Amino acid sequence: MSAVVLWTLVTLAAYAAALWLYRRSGHHLLCLPVLTGTALVLGALALAGTGYPVYAEGTRLLRWLTGPAIIALAVPLYQQAALLRRMALPLLGALLAGCLASVLGTLLLAQALGSPMPFALSIAPKAATMPIAMQAAERAGGLPAVAALAVVATGVLGTLFAGPVLRLLRLDDATTRSFALGLVAHAIGTARALQTHPGSVAFAALAMGLNGVCTALVIALLARWL
Repeated sequence: MSAVVLWTLVTLAAYAAALWLYRRSGHHLLCLPVLTGTALVLGALALAGTGYPVYAEGTRLLRWLTGPAIIALAVPLYQQAALLRRMALPLLGALLAGCLASVLGTLLLAQALGSPMPFALSIAPKAATMPIAMQAAERAGGLPAVAALAVVATGVLGTLFAGPVLRLLRLDDATTRSFALGLVAHAIGTARALQTHPGSVAFAALAMGLNGVCTALVIALLARWL
């Protein structure tokens, strides 16, 4: 069996098992498929003694499919187009504030801790969706594999903490919560918004898409100066 077929099947099986566990747990946040599924795949890689480059090559078809999956999010955006136009200015302000806080805050913290610049540039696009974050990190001189790990960690932690933080701030509006989830936790947050606020998932999809573009531009500009 070729590596492409093997690791594609392993990844799909891990996702199916993780999704079953997530549903059985009553959609508990600690059982998010991206978390448990990643753990299963890492366990399989460790048992097989296989490195990430081999796995990445073996699952290139799945990585390619992330592009059409993201594009499909245009459907809820189209359905909410009128409302999105009315809220364009506040959404744009929130987008810029969130993107700059994420990227600049990460780089400043990494510098304060004495982290190498390639590592800092790898984790700076952590709030962007994975295909964009990996490309942005690589073009800036970072490590795509580290960027991928940072994206997963940010998505899981962002989804875990978004609810308590928003409740603490007394932000109960479904639109605001969905936009915040998509902004700070990209695809994982968008998936959570689809479960909790299906009528406002377009705002999460918009935040995820625009933050990916904004993050890539900011990283590209900063990489020329650093």
